[in-house]
Amino acid sequence: MSEIPSTMRASVLRGVRDVALEERPVPKCAPDEVLVKVSSVGVCGSDVHYYEHGSIGPFVVEAPLVLGHELSGVIVGVGADVDPARVGSRVAVEPQRPCRTCEYCRSGAYNLCPKMEFYATPPIDGAFCEYVTIQDDFAFDVPDKISDHAAALMEPLSVGIAAAQKGRIGIGDTVLIAGGGPIGVIAAQVARAFGAADVVVADISPARRALAARYGARVVDPAAESTEDLRAHVFIDASGATPAILNGIRSVRAGGTVVLVGSADVIPLSVPEIAMREINVTGTFRYTNTWPIARELLLSGKVELDSLVTHVYGLEQAEQAPTGEGAKDSLKRVVLPGVSRVEDPAAAAKGAAS
Repeated sequence: MSEIPSTMRASVLRGVRDVALEERPVPKCAPDEVLVKVSSVGVCGSDVHYYEHGSIGPFVVEAPLVLGHELSGVIVGVGADVDPARVGSRVAVEPQRPCRTCEYCRSGAYNLCPKMEFYATPPIDGAFCEYVTIQDDFAFDVPDKISDHAAALMEPLSVGIAAAQKGRIGIGDTVLIAGGGPIGVIAAQVARAFGAADVVVADISPARRALAARYGARVVDPAAESTEDLRAHVFIDASGATPAILNGIRSVRAGGTVVLVGSADVIPLSVPEIAMREINVTGTFRYTNTWPIARELLLSGKVELDSLVTHVYGLEQAEQAPTGEGAKDSLKRVVLPGVSRVEDPAAAAKGAAS
């Protein structure tokens, strides 16, 4: 391995729609951490929201912040308590640090840890930079069969896995998903992998419906076709749209489950409808213990992520990534911190997927 430099480049959000490239010290490993040279970082909707609005709910950007929490890389250094043999390992990073001692962590629900430190959530910096640190057991080895981009996208894949687990999707189930964006398409693949017999994706966009169909989903236009007779076992909302959520509740069978993944505002719910049909309504907040499952889904071929990447940017172009500038029909955009600029982001994505 090459010598680790003392400084690195980082793309820093300094305010709403204000991103600058800065030189920062390379972070030092705590005894239980590894130092990862970042290979690929996916752009999440939360990155876009912080860029455009400076906040998400109670999380407010009050100081310069490095965005990006979907990442892969190579371990180039280890803390005192970590096996040095890990240096050189390609890894996918679970981008969070729970306290491990509270009642939630001890019960296994560490995603609900009140002291959670999550990448790119104020005030914790993310991965639009050349190097990051993470606790050793949250850096998961990935084989060469899994690309850098797919390894990074194990994070949104984990969101889909968590939704399937919350919905208790099983063999033969009918699953309705609202939203044909990246999370919706990933959730559809996961639902099929979990045994669902009929996976239906509803989206008002013809382009998104066409995309979901390419991944094996049955698609409907909710503006033209009702799903209320579907009697789905599970409804997953990946849209955050109030009409979609209310329609999904009407589309599940008695005793069915509604899993809210999309970011929605406060909406009115029909308590009699939920109570009298015993519909289970739940949400997901990140994930727990999903990276090993994600890795196996990718290795088995039951889930495919590389083709979701439509645009690739260098670190100097990191401001274009959340805006989608020059990426009219983008689906999943990624940043390469080790590259300064990419001349043709769309062509670079096609080249990486081939």
